Parts: sequence; structure tokens; C-alpha cells
Amino acid sequence: MIVRVRCWMKRRANGEEMTQEQWGQLRKNLLGSVGQNNYTNWIEPIEFSDIRDGVAVFNVPTSFMGNYVSQNFGDLILHQLSRAGEDVRRLQFQVAANETMRPSATAQNRAGAGATPKATAKPALQDELLPGAPLDSRFTFDTFVVGKPNELAHAAAKRVAEGGPVTFNPLFLYGGVGLGKTHLMHAIAHELQARRPDLNVVYLSAEQFMYRFVQALRDRRMMDFKQLFRAVDVLMVDDVQFIAGKDSTQEEFFHTFNALVDGNKQIIISADRAPGEIKDLEDRIKSRLQCGLVVDLHPTDYELRLGILQSKVDSFRQQYPDLVLADGVLEFLAHRISTNVRVLEGALTRLFAFASLVGCEITLDMTQDCLADVLRASERKITIEEIQRRVAEHYNIRLSDLVGPKRVRTFARPRQVAMFLCKQLTSRSLPEIGRRFGGRDHTTVMHGVKRIDELRSQDGQIAEDIEMLRRTLEA
Repeated sequence: MIVRVRCWMKRRANGEEMTQEQWGQLRKNLLGSVGQNNYTNWIEPIEFSDIRDGVAVFNVPTSFMGNYVSQNFGDLILHQLSRAGEDVRRLQFQVAANETMRPSATAQNRAGAGATPKATAKPALQDELLPGAPLDSRFTFDTFVVGKPNELAHAAAKRVAEGGPVTFNPLFLYGGVGLGKTHLMHAIAHELQARRPDLNVVYLSAEQFMYRFVQALRDRRMMDFKQLFRAVDVLMVDDVQFIAGKDSTQEEFFHTFNALVDGNKQIIISADRAPGEIKDLEDRIKSRLQCGLVVDLHPTDYELRLGILQSKVDSFRQQYPDLVLADGVLEFLAHRISTNVRVLEGALTRLFAFASLVGCEITLDMTQDCLADVLRASERKITIEEIQRRVAEHYNIRLSDLVGPKRVRTFARPRQVAMFLCKQLTSRSLPEIGRRFGGRDHTTVMHGVKRIDELRSQDGQIAEDIEMLRRTLEA
């Protein structure tokens, strides 16, 4: 807690001691002069310390507050002190070491010196205005499964977590739901706490930042809010897209961002899309977010999903040592649940819990029965027509040429790409896909799918086109 210790007033020039009652009367006079709002925000938080050689010394929570009071109310305070019989020529405002950011230690030190806190002491500003969100102990680098879609994001997060000199600021992680953004954010915070316990690391969601901002406005404690956020060493804000359209919050976030960057403090941000794609986010904030390292967590591929499931099974073995998992179950899940890792992990958790309760083996049939609702919800809803339209737009050809009879390479290769995507992203049969491509035979579709599958490992441009189209269709 921030503890306002009892201020022992030094002796006045005439040998008398200024009492608490006299100081209280002086503050009442100031209340009548500056008004209730100014008094609450600026006068009430300051504490009189003593008078040294014509200098009146005051304790203030922050240096900003001391400067503001000196500039706006200094002459008035000097006048009131003079009327009270004090020989004062100027004012001095001092901030007690660590008073704002580490109040509990300050309170303990003062208590050790024999001071007693007032019964009406306010709760700590740190606890009220800047409580970090709780970190999940499961979300560490050790439990993060690395694959091609997330290896760059993982490497960047590891570099930041080393706590060394700031090399890119901010680190901006973005991707869809359940791809590991929050996991990496928590892992960075855990690692920093272990490596650099001296750093003031704050992790919170954008919604919590907005709530603290509104709370500070309501309680007329904006100066405390500004000072607290600008004093952190590492600021981590999750799901920043939620401040889009909130003008006042964006304004404060912008100034906080600039202050921390100017102070060479590390900022880590996450969102569900790239900065330039966040609707209703101010252009100046988009520009700041893009000035660091922007990393995309791509949708998981089959290999990564299978690795995540295998890692989850290893962790479950301790809890369910006797359960039997049939061959093919993990491969089935990795293939069928492709868009959200949380849903994938939740499905496996349900399987193990159900098998444990009824005492049965986890087979493929049991998996399909137990997860029927999850599997239905995860069925691909992408249509052949949508794939054809997207491919035609990507290669800048007409849809009629894509599905038409022309066999020139300009049309044939995009047509094969579209067939490949139809096979991968829909549950339609080869004959049905062939019918949608100008009545072609299923063997033609099979040949096209096989050809693109071969080219993916040989032609980097084809592989990039396939990945880009797949992400666009699954978005």
C-alpha cells in the first residue's frame, strides 16, 4: 500500500511547531481558492515535509505532479504559507524513492522507522491501476510446439524473452484464434521473470488497458495512470484490436507507446490481424505498430497439429497411465480439426476423460461417436465455387477460362491449383469436382491434384500461391 506517513512539522522561525491542524486549515484555504476538482487531483495528494532555510519541502507521488503543482499553484501555496506566518521564499517538491511503483517496500521501510500509517490510507496505485493479468503456468516455451507455421514467431519471442538490448520494438504477433499468440505472450513473461526479476513486466489485455484507463478517468487519477504505465520496463498488450474505435483509449495508448519506445523499453503486442488490417485503428497507431517486427502465426499445417496432439498425449500419460490409444486416432483428429488449436486440444481432453470414466480404449469409432458435435462444427464449409473464384482472381484470369476447355499453360496451371484446393479443402468427390470444372473426368482431376502436389516441393512460387490461397479461403 501507499502509506501516507504522519508528517512531523519542523519548528517555525519563532520556535513554535506547525501542527497537523494548522496544516489542515491551510489546505482548507487552498480548497476554497482552487475548487474541489483541482484540490482532489493536485493538492490533496501532496504532503508537507518541512521548511529548510526558507524553502518549503513537499512530498509528491510523482515528479509530474510536483512540476504541475509548482507551475499552476505554487504562488498560491506561497501566499497561504506567508499568511500562516511562515518565512518561505520558494517551494520544493520531492518524490520518495520507489514510492509509486513499489509502495509496499516503501511502506515497510517507513514502518520500520517508527511511523504509523493513517487508517484512511488509499490502496496501492500499482494494485489499483496496473495489475497485470494472471499468467497461465502451462504456457511456457517448453510446452510450445514449434513447426513451420510458427517458427519465426517462436524465434522472435525467444529473443525478446532473453531480456537483452531491445533489437526490434515493438514485437507484433498476429494470427487467427487458437494459433498460439497468447501462449507466446505468457511464455515471454515467464521467461523474463526468471531471467530478469529486476524488470517491471506488465502483461494485460487491451480490454484491461481500456478498463484501467476508464477507471483512472472516473477516479480523477490520470496522472497516476500515466506515470505507472510509463514506468514499466516491458509492456505486453494482448488482442490490441479491441481498442479500435475507442478514440480516448487509442489516444492514451499512442502516448504510452511513444513514451516507452523513447525510453528504450520493450513493447510486445498481439492481434488477430496485421496492423494495417485492423479496422477503425488510427493510422498513426498502425504506423507505430508496423515500425518494429511484425510476425504472422500462420494457420497450422497437418504436421504441426499432429505434433501438438502428440505433446498433449505425453502430458496426459501421467494422469491416465493405463489408457490405450489406438493407431490412427491422432492422425484422424489432426486432419479433421484444422482451424483452431484450442478446439483440437479440447477434443483430445474430452476423449481421454470419456475413456477414463467408462474404462474403454480410445478407438477411431469411439472418437467419431464421442466427438460427433466437434467434428460436425469443424467440417470444411468452403465451396468449390468460392475456390474457383479466388483462384481466378489470384491469377488474374476469367472464371470462364478457368473452368473452360482451353489447355494453354496460362489457364491449365491455375485450373490444376483450383482442383488441388478443392480436393484439400472440401469433402467433394473427384467426379463431382470434375463436373464443376467443365464436365471433366475424375482422372483429369486426379492428375491435376497429383501434379500440383509434386510441384509444391519443386516450385517455391507454386507453394507460396497454394499457402496464400488456402489462408485466404480459410480466413
